[in-house]
Amino acid sequence: MMKPQRYLVPLLLMTQSALAAEASGPLPPVLAPVRSQALSFEQMSSTPGTLSLRGNAPDGQADFTVRRDEVVTRASLDLDFTPSPSLLPLLSQIKVYLNDELMGVTALTKAQMGERTHARIELDPRYAKDFNRIKVSFVGHYQKVCENPASDTLWLNVNRDSKLNLQLQTLPVRNELSFFPMPFLDVRDDGKLILPMVFSGTVPLLQQQAAAVLASWFGTKAQWRGQHFPVLINQLPDRNGVIFATNDARPDFLVDYPKVKGPTIDMISSPDNPYVKLLLILGRDQQDLLTAARGLAQGEVLLRGQSVLVDEVKPLAPRQPYDAPNWVRLDRKMRFDELTDYPGQLQATGSRLWPMNLTLRLPPDLYLLGANGIKTELKYHNTAPTRRDGSRLDVAVNGQFMKSFPLEPGEAKSEQLLTLPLWFAADNDATALRMPGLKTTQANSLSFSFEYAREMMGGNEDGRCDLVMPPAHQVRIDEGSTIDFTGYRHFIEMPDLRAFAYAGFPFSRMADLADSQVVMPARPHPAQITTLLDAVGAIGAETGYPALSLRVLDDWEQARTADLDTLLIGTLPEEFQGDLAPDALLQSTRSWVNEPTRQHQGDLLHSMADRQPQARVGMTGNRAIAVILGLQSPTHEQRSLVALLADGPAGVKLLNDTLQNTTLRGQVAGSVAIIRESGVKSLAVGDRYEVGYLPWWERIWQLFAEYPLRLAGLTLLCMLVLGWGLRVLLAGASRRRLKED
Repeated sequence: MMKPQRYLVPLLLMTQSALAAEASGPLPPVLAPVRSQALSFEQMSSTPGTLSLRGNAPDGQADFTVRRDEVVTRASLDLDFTPSPSLLPLLSQIKVYLNDELMGVTALTKAQMGERTHARIELDPRYAKDFNRIKVSFVGHYQKVCENPASDTLWLNVNRDSKLNLQLQTLPVRNELSFFPMPFLDVRDDGKLILPMVFSGTVPLLQQQAAAVLASWFGTKAQWRGQHFPVLINQLPDRNGVIFATNDARPDFLVDYPKVKGPTIDMISSPDNPYVKLLLILGRDQQDLLTAARGLAQGEVLLRGQSVLVDEVKPLAPRQPYDAPNWVRLDRKMRFDELTDYPGQLQATGSRLWPMNLTLRLPPDLYLLGANGIKTELKYHNTAPTRRDGSRLDVAVNGQFMKSFPLEPGEAKSEQLLTLPLWFAADNDATALRMPGLKTTQANSLSFSFEYAREMMGGNEDGRCDLVMPPAHQVRIDEGSTIDFTGYRHFIEMPDLRAFAYAGFPFSRMADLADSQVVMPARPHPAQITTLLDAVGAIGAETGYPALSLRVLDDWEQARTADLDTLLIGTLPEEFQGDLAPDALLQSTRSWVNEPTRQHQGDLLHSMADRQPQARVGMTGNRAIAVILGLQSPTHEQRSLVALLADGPAGVKLLNDTLQNTTLRGQVAGSVAIIRESGVKSLAVGDRYEVGYLPWWERIWQLFAEYPLRLAGLTLLCMLVLGWGLRVLLAGASRRRLKED
């Protein structure tokens, strides 16, 4: 394959997408930055990343994206594969496509059969777009006549170490807000969002609040990618960043910027690098900065030009509890089209059909114990099989098989009533009965897989074959299918840090965090502000709505009396170091923790006796440590406090790494999570308290569910009483009958 030459670079710049071309301006005098990127198949394709190609399923694919402000100038694919030793050389081949354009062919030789082999294929960068698909197609033959495509000898494995090599050149972008959030965030970029936020010096509370609003909004856009907001003080960032400044307090590199007349949003190029863009949040005072941040978070669709003035931000209706856009509706049935992320998500075409998935996020305090299941009205369309051959539709929840529906001949449309079971045990409970179903502590995947029987005929003694291959199938899950979560109550036993780590609960009960407050140190250092921004950014990513109503303050005496859930960053007040001593505490390099009597993996098995503190262990060390602590509010029994504590700058970094890492955050649970360099250790210790409401009959059910031995004892007692009563009645009837005789 011919490599792209230098004279092709201007052409490549011109052939980008229309949106990027519209945003492009004249070439700056500085050379455009060029970076290299290597992506393995493990990163680009679904787990496990290895492509197992077969004769009847010869195609495998891997996807990658390119930012709209970048262009691919060079690309190559390093294939690491192992072919079957039964293949015929030269007749067996590997074809590689980029966006359905053939890029190269590799013929398999005799020496390669059964051996791990490497091959490099050059890709033409002119065919690269925003969203790209690499297809590896296997052409395999094990004999020259009368082959069975379904034979076990026809296989080729493309190993997960295969990688795509890209050279990317940055495009010049005009200072145009109509493309916002590009280039600060590009949905085509699968990497974590890293967005520096710059302040002039000491960061007042309103600036912290404005930055928190903006961080949560970027979190709603970053979603599964993750987000991180490093804080810089009077320092020019070396990448796209956000600058907060008032007329009286500005970073040194903005001293000559004209004063503004109100809340202003502006986009400029960095003084040092025209390819780096700065988003300016400006105002006459601190209140203007908060207004500008709220205006950007709610009025994104009105942004245009280089600069806009926010005239008004006026709430028209308050948010309601549990109305986060990313959570399922609880007030009515939900249609499947409300749960889709992109068009065509619930339809597929081909001889081999991949499962279609929907994501369900439930409020962590949804009380599901004792429920019979979630009612689902499932409608689907499919090409009918020619005869009754075992073709079916399989339904799975979180990778666990639920139910199967047969596909009947002559039927192209079907309706089914489905009850999805619920998950009664903790996610990582290894000892409880594994009942697969929907969970409240993670995003749920509802999967629909159409499985068609494959009919192949042929083969006779004279070497001729008459082979019949099945045609491509078309299937679709009807968007009008519904799932019903109405009628469920809200009740949860706290502290439950798993609910905080998963969805920022209890703060996310109100999507705009109207019932929440953050208590910061009086003079926070930049890493602690980063903790605030990363925490609210993660909550925004889970709820899908910015923290427009979050309160930020630095006075504990004012915060303790407020009827609000509290996120505390820094150190615990002295109030919690006396009679209200928590189960863990960090003081400089000294730390202590209460160890429970017995530690289980699953919360469901924790009895009060198991959670009682058995010993307090204190240590002084010289390495970083951080703690996430769940407590009940000292003044309001229905309110909670979550403390993010660290023993110093290194501990704060550990804490921030945990908050922005999905895997580490998923290990936070119980009432205390201890974070060290080795990982996260969670403990369930101390008393619990209840948040929510249950009527008395459901409380009885909940009590016996927690203590099954009590339920068994009560059942036995009732049976004895019933048996005794029945015996008395029968004896009385017998005596009356004898007297009558």
